[in-house]
Amino acid sequence: MKYGNVRNIRKELLSDNWYSLNKVIFEYQREDGEWEEQAREAYDRGNGAVILLYNKSKRSVVLTRQFRMPTYLNGNEDGMMIEACAGILEKGNAEETIKMEVEEETGYKINKVEKVFESYMSPGSVTEILYFFIGYYEEDMKVGEGGGSDDETENIEVMEMSFAQALKMMETGEIRDAKTIMLLQWAQINKLFD
Repeated sequence: MKYGNVRNIRKELLSDNWYSLNKVIFEYQREDGEWEEQAREAYDRGNGAVILLYNKSKRSVVLTRQFRMPTYLNGNEDGMMIEACAGILEKGNAEETIKMEVEEETGYKINKVEKVFESYMSPGSVTEILYFFIGYYEEDMKVGEGGGSDDETENIEVMEMSFAQALKMMETGEIRDAKTIMLLQWAQINKLFD
């Protein structure tokens, strides 16, 4: 099997506990035309979607706060992260997944979302593509408390704040989540609140 400058791909499953971790051995053709064998590990957790909920008249956004063990293991003292609402795609549909995640995590039921871009979030080790959305919310769209799914052991705090405060929290390091920073910067660059 050959794809462009890659051939003879073989996979060895290392872990299939939560998602799949594979060791991938392959031959890669260098610029000088020589083929060399390489090995990489690739974590496959599926693709995901993330959304920035915004209200233009209030100049506000809705974010979430929850415990993230990997950040705790890497120096985040309390393990808590402020993030835009996100989730792993279910049935491959990014738009429907993110609407469901918004209701589950924040309690808002939104009908319309707009995809603004997509990105590989950690292309050196994770296969995931993340689909980035924005969605308008109003107070009367609040249909529940949010907080996440009980069967997924989520304990999510819903945070409504001004867009200016979210940008400030990004500057001070209170918001350190890449997907959230990317959406806040997109909103700022594209003058979402102007």
